[in-house]
Amino acid sequence: MSLLRHVSRRQFLNRTGSGMAVLAAPYFVPAHVLAGPGRPGANDRVIIGLIGTGGRAHQLMHHMPAEGTMVAACDCEIPRIPTEFRGVKIKAYSDHRRMIDAEHLDAVVVATPDHGRVIPCIHACQAGLDVYAEKPLTLTIGEGRVLVNAVRKYKRVFQVGTQQRSMEMNRFACQLVRSGGIGKIQAVLAVNYPGPKRYTGLPKQPLPKQFDWDMWCGQAELRPYNTQLHRGWMAWRSYSGGELTNWGAHGLDQIQWALGMSQSGPVELWLDEKGHARMRYANGVVVRFALSHGPMGGAIFVGSDAKIEINRNKFTTNPADFVKNPPAPATAKIWEGPGWIARPHLQNWLDCIKTREKPHADVEIGHRSVSVCHLVGITRELGRRLRWDPDTESFPGDDEANRTLNRPRRKGYELPKVV
Repeated sequence: MSLLRHVSRRQFLNRTGSGMAVLAAPYFVPAHVLAGPGRPGANDRVIIGLIGTGGRAHQLMHHMPAEGTMVAACDCEIPRIPTEFRGVKIKAYSDHRRMIDAEHLDAVVVATPDHGRVIPCIHACQAGLDVYAEKPLTLTIGEGRVLVNAVRKYKRVFQVGTQQRSMEMNRFACQLVRSGGIGKIQAVLAVNYPGPKRYTGLPKQPLPKQFDWDMWCGQAELRPYNTQLHRGWMAWRSYSGGELTNWGAHGLDQIQWALGMSQSGPVELWLDEKGHARMRYANGVVVRFALSHGPMGGAIFVGSDAKIEINRNKFTTNPADFVKNPPAPATAKIWEGPGWIARPHLQNWLDCIKTREKPHADVEIGHRSVSVCHLVGITRELGRRLRWDPDTESFPGDDEANRTLNRPRRKGYELPKVV
């Protein structure tokens, strides 16, 4: 793939002023180019390619705001690719690199399984495309930093699908904690999210039709095809961090946000006498992963003046009437409905594509939040106390722990040496 940076219609118009320098003579404008009620004009549209077309991808298509137009999609399993998007025929590809080279895109939505997410995101950045990538953003901490570097180098707008960053209820609650609104933080209680399973062997089964199993396995070891791996990939360490990185990417993101650590992380992690992970931030706040059930999308924050439980699109306090100026209930209703609503979060991404501002869940935020999930998993794996330097993103003087920051990648699926 050439990975030459594409010049979108919007970039072209920006580079030529209003565009009139090349359009001096009168010309006919087709009706479909002009804006109308519920129909953005051509220069307002963002032309999007979809990478990965599973269940979450279909939800994102359904929630895409009007100015987001999907024209192409790619998946290792061709029959899963949708044929049209709001009346527009979708061109199907089995390789994201060919789609990026062939189509005149402004952006991509990446909704692959976790282990296949970073490489197409990097390729999109190198091609000059903006990116909306589902969470959890990475399989390892090391590949996350490479991705952040690519986003910054190519100056891309990159939104991570932790949509709670766009929810007013979550913004208000995290700001309340961060600003000292519940007093000094005495404890943070998080769900003890389960991790993934290790592969011990499964019988080989017939491949689905028009399915590239080699490409689907990507960076992970090529194993005999089995539906438990393919359809149940989130349960396996080779492809995911399990619920620790699935729901944990939301819950720990709220902890990072509420504690003012969105660009950082903890400095120490260990297991308590029950085998539950704990972590400490530099300011002394300790997070305990001890809840068997509770706020999967957040945590319980115990302050000297009050306690608050933050969850997806809601919060409760003890005392119940502690907050005197909560957001209006109507602000929560826009997130209600089937399919884990993402429309306002996608809208923020599209708006930022036009303004070139950082979106609510910028790539650094997404990387840092899932890194904490990975750190908890590493602590469980090694079973001992670990020191972490969030500035260098390394375990000082600990070679064994530092080897967990990356994993061997299969030939053909290596990270680029230079982004």
